[in-house]
Amino acid sequence: MTDWKTEWKKLAVIAAVFAVFFWLPVDWSRFTGGVMESLYLARWYAREHVLLCLVPAFFIAGAIGVFVSQAAVMKYLGARANKVLAYGVASVSGTILAVCSCTVLPLFAGIYRMGAGLGPATAFLYSGPAINVLAIILTTRILGLELGIARAAGAIVFSIVIGLAMHFIYRKEEIAKADGQLAMPAPEVSRPLWQNAVFFAAMIGVLIFANWARPSEAVGAWQAIYSAKWLITGGFAVALAVVLVLWFGLALWKVALAAVPAVVLALLFPADGLLVMIPFAAAVVGLSVITSTDKGETGEWFSASWTFAKQILPLLFVGVLVAGFLLGRPGREGVIPSRYVEMLVGDNPDMLFAITGWGGGGFESFARAVWPLWTNFFAAVFGAFMYFATLTEVPILQGLIGAGMGKGPALALLLAGPALSLPNMLVIRSVMGTRKTLVFISLVVVMATISGMIFGTFF
Repeated sequence: MTDWKTEWKKLAVIAAVFAVFFWLPVDWSRFTGGVMESLYLARWYAREHVLLCLVPAFFIAGAIGVFVSQAAVMKYLGARANKVLAYGVASVSGTILAVCSCTVLPLFAGIYRMGAGLGPATAFLYSGPAINVLAIILTTRILGLELGIARAAGAIVFSIVIGLAMHFIYRKEEIAKADGQLAMPAPEVSRPLWQNAVFFAAMIGVLIFANWARPSEAVGAWQAIYSAKWLITGGFAVALAVVLVLWFGLALWKVALAAVPAVVLALLFPADGLLVMIPFAAAVVGLSVITSTDKGETGEWFSASWTFAKQILPLLFVGVLVAGFLLGRPGREGVIPSRYVEMLVGDNPDMLFAITGWGGGGFESFARAVWPLWTNFFAAVFGAFMYFATLTEVPILQGLIGAGMGKGPALALLLAGPALSLPNMLVIRSVMGTRKTLVFISLVVVMATISGMIFGTFF
């Protein structure tokens, strides 16, 4: 017998899809421009972040799940861990990991599922991309000492306050988690802690130096590191191979055979531009083959890494497409015109009155009174939804400040933007649920708004 209730639902979906395509505004240039911007942003994201940023992060996250004992995570970041130690470790993690809001997600998911407390885990989630030494230095040099110091101090304070607030709001769940962790047996240690530390240091070295950005000046220490970035990355990759052979039981001939294509391709292709991805991709494939075919713990490592990739990558790309469609790429427009963004984050509402004609009377008086609150709130929300790659927020803000953006809203965007994005939100929701995600986002936006208002008052 036909279930007409189910069939009507299917018909409704078909009708809705038909209506969308029937009224699709393909003749509207801004719509078609938004579609192209979403595709351009997705291409840029795939080139700049997936292979060099996310893939190493997936392997690190998988390693956390397999090689780091749950008891060790709980000792430093668990619900019963010493609060000073837990929040101290989580709040300064970004000084070590120069990652963006999307690259930090696999690492956050790894420690959260291993038993880290909600407070330290969310402090780590915020601090990972926010407390980036390179970004803070660039902010200071380009946007001024005040914004640089305010960004550094604000990011550290934010991570601790947000973590403590999340712990307090969900304290009943945290208490239950802590009680459950009391009965855990002592972990079996397969190798000394220092060997695992060297293993993680090699992977983090690959992640950091493969993504080392070109400095603004072609002289100095940063430029020297940039010039040698692939030699340094290769050195960390060799160290990782040695560790896998000596301490993780992989056969030397397998590791050597997997490394040959990457080495040959590295000699054939220049260490700059898109072609450098080819030897890096060959190294990733080689590592994937030798770990996925192993029946021991390295096989479990690859399986855990692949699980994170399957969960996170689809959500990230959907989020990137939506963000590109609505807001465009940095320096480009999506469906939402950039002049509206610039209009709504300026020092005063005169531009708003000029465009809308709403000036005069009680509305103008009210608008001027609430303008500092509105501009900082809008900057925080805009920063929270738009995707900023590591270091790209600084030149974007430089352009916005030149167009009339106030320093308060600039700080609000700096504190909300690098730590959040629409793709980031979708993945966080899949890890810790809708309610906790909404609370986390709200805390970031509210604190960024307040910080921007305070900063704008004095500067």
